[in-house]
Amino acid sequence: MLQQQVYVINTLLMMVDALCVILAGYLAYYIKAYASGWTWMMDLNIFIGSVLFVMFMNNYVMGKFRLYGDARSTSVFSLLWSVFKSVGVVFAFLSTGVFLYKELAYSRMFLLCFGLLCFVLIAVTRLMFQVYFISLSKKGFNTRRILVVGSMERGKMVTDLLQSQLSYGHTIVGQVTTHREDHCSSEVLGCLEDFDDILKKHAVDEVVFALKGDRNINLSRHLDVCRKMGIPVRILPALWEHEDTVLSMESCQGVPFLTMRCGNFNATGLLYKRILDIAGGLGGTIMLGILYPVVGAAIKLDSPGPVLFKQKRMGRHGRVFNLYKFRSMYQDAEHRKHELLEDNEMNGALFKLKDDPRITRVGRFLRKTSIDEFPQFFNVLKGEMSLVGTRPPTLDEVEKYQPEHLKRISAKPGITGLWQISGRNQITDFDKVVELDCYYLDNWRFFNDIKILFKTIFVVLRRKGAV
Repeated sequence: MLQQQVYVINTLLMMVDALCVILAGYLAYYIKAYASGWTWMMDLNIFIGSVLFVMFMNNYVMGKFRLYGDARSTSVFSLLWSVFKSVGVVFAFLSTGVFLYKELAYSRMFLLCFGLLCFVLIAVTRLMFQVYFISLSKKGFNTRRILVVGSMERGKMVTDLLQSQLSYGHTIVGQVTTHREDHCSSEVLGCLEDFDDILKKHAVDEVVFALKGDRNINLSRHLDVCRKMGIPVRILPALWEHEDTVLSMESCQGVPFLTMRCGNFNATGLLYKRILDIAGGLGGTIMLGILYPVVGAAIKLDSPGPVLFKQKRMGRHGRVFNLYKFRSMYQDAEHRKHELLEDNEMNGALFKLKDDPRITRVGRFLRKTSIDEFPQFFNVLKGEMSLVGTRPPTLDEVEKYQPEHLKRISAKPGITGLWQISGRNQITDFDKVVELDCYYLDNWRFFNDIKILFKTIFVVLRRKGAV
């Protein structure tokens, strides 16, 4: 119910903010007209376009500044500062558009009044809501009264969380501890043994259980008591620890599941990532078709063997696929690898040799310019790889992995990634490679992929190590 209340409140706030922008636009118009002796007029289409732009842009930017979140602002200053930054960003965009479109007849006074009035009106309405959420909402007859059950530490954490939660109005009745010896605070109503009596003595609308995994506590019995008395219950999972961000609740056909996420991917993000892969894969494959005759001829003239090199690589969660590259080594390179293992420059499972004798003359050029990677765009189109990700390991490398190393293959491998743009020629520690890969997975954002792609182009153009 709390999240439903957040949705309703934020929808109302967005409507009020939009009305404030519209009102600010009309007031700014009349102020400018009055100041000019009613001789000034603004083109109606420009006026309506400006107001609509600010209205929609303001709602978007305020959302980015967490003004439509599920927690109340911590202070009046932080609230006003967030509103000021949001309005400032919006009018910076509007001012830039007006400046660039020089033929547009636009009054600076109107623009200034519009911005100031937007800030004042939105700030005043937000302060009114803030006063209600902090003070008045807790005094109403219909205020939701919540009882917290758990250890002192977890109970205090849940209480602090609920105190800052955005809602129509709720208050904490008190806390019920799991051990009688913890009954040392005025906010503690008793221990779990007194649970039934506490529910009878106090008006309780909801119970939040924040218990640890103590098998001696019969949670089912207490849940049954709440069910019989018609009191809703929330349960904080015993697996959850403070600052834990990997646990979430999902529903499958009405059945609740506690989900532990690994990495920062979600369904929407993966869809955007796949669309980017398809677009980039198509463009790369077209370029591959253009390069193939020239590169293929150079490879054939330099050394005997096929143009394309095919090798088994490990993909997402152990999926094996054939990775394609332009051949940059002699045909017997794989057989000679064991002779060079003692000269490996990498500490760990990866094999890397700066002056690898197996590389052909054309191969050195292909690697330096990263042209040898182009056939991998075909792997991207097939869905075996992504444009950005972790590098796909060979099967023999994975055999040497420790369990914590396997996380780097928990997502699709990529043509480029953090390792490649961080100067892979200078990184010789495999654990550092894993650290970069895990950081990418844990902090993934779609726009981060865009940044990595642009940085990759910059690295390739500077020929700062092969990608």
